[in-house]
Amino acid sequence: MQSVLRHTFMVLLVACCFVLPVSAQPSLGGDNGWYAVYCNIDGAQVYFDNQYKGEIQGGVLYVPVYTTGTPYSKFRVEMDGYATYYGDINRVPGKGEVFDLYATLNPVQTPAPIGGDVGWYTVHANVDGATVMFDNEVKGTISQGVLSVQVYTTGTPYRTYTLTKDGYAAYTGVIDRYPGAGETVDLYATLNPAPTPIPTQKSPLSPVLAGGALLIAGLLLISGNRKN
Repeated sequence: MQSVLRHTFMVLLVACCFVLPVSAQPSLGGDNGWYAVYCNIDGAQVYFDNQYKGEIQGGVLYVPVYTTGTPYSKFRVEMDGYATYYGDINRVPGKGEVFDLYATLNPVQTPAPIGGDVGWYTVHANVDGATVMFDNEVKGTISQGVLSVQVYTTGTPYRTYTLTKDGYAAYTGVIDRYPGAGETVDLYATLNPAPTPIPTQKSPLSPVLAGGALLIAGLLLISGNRKN
């Protein structure tokens, strides 16, 4: 009996060794491959062309893709307290193939504030990747719906904030409150898709103009016949 149990255990153990992680299981429909994103920081968020794909767990994240789908071109890995990593995707995995991508996150060295305390603005928006400007000064881009902007409480106050992104109408709001030391002020913006321009059409000739043109052509034809 013990030998049978031992044999069953070994069979199950070998089978488990060939099971891919849950995140690497193929999706239903179509042929699938995978990207394996390796990173040194667990919990870091992974994006493909600004599309959120998941978090690094155990040093890796498996991202399933259709081999016949639209190829991705860029990926980024980010985590609070670390400089964001940006990389290129220059290959599409084939059916059942795994293509490796690597990202190394380094801690952000936060300099001590010079002259005065600091506060923060937290800009909330509905479109990731939107560029944020304070009085035409670029402060960063929206990621996961927010962007935190550090300011000196003794600095010159900002008056407006503007968010822009291709395909969307720009949003501009008024900054009417300045954060105190250690305080956070929330700002909100909603970007709407830019309206699609309607192509202009040339107006056809009015019936009066068309009739006049035919009349003139007829008179010229009669005049020519008489001369002959």
